[in-house]
Amino acid sequence: MIVLNSNVWEIAGWLSGVAAVAGVSSWLALRKRPSPEEVERARRLFLVQSGRLVDGMLLDIYDVAAKDGRTLTMLLFNYQIGGVNYECSQDITAMRGMLNVADVRAGFPCTVRYQPGNPQNSIVVAEGWTGLREGLPQFPEFENPDSLDTSHLRSQND
Repeated sequence: MIVLNSNVWEIAGWLSGVAAVAGVSSWLALRKRPSPEEVERARRLFLVQSGRLVDGMLLDIYDVAAKDGRTLTMLLFNYQIGGVNYECSQDITAMRGMLNVADVRAGFPCTVRYQPGNPQNSIVVAEGWTGLREGLPQFPEFENPDSLDTSHLRSQND
């Protein structure tokens, strides 16, 4: 019968612990991290699926020069939740194919999606959803409308 010394079990435990820590740290170091574009796309998808809607106002659309030489198209909007005013911007450069920037009008109302526990996390435009409005509602015009319909007030003999 072979009896193992307690030192052998301690050494084996330490070696397996060191191997586990080395394996986890190498996985963390070598794994594929999402790009900033993928992180932003996931944020927009999350807000489309679980965000709440609130009315807001589109303040401006403008271009910003990025550090890497690209031109970013930004939407500036504001909204109010629980008496607190929020003013945010959203980069819509990646969504130029889905959105015609020339049709976007500053000063028009818009619909904002926000995260309930974190209201400053908000969007106006995402893949498959937009809170922008093309214009103000147009009411039909009548050429010669009657001032009031008073036919029910007239007597039967008239």
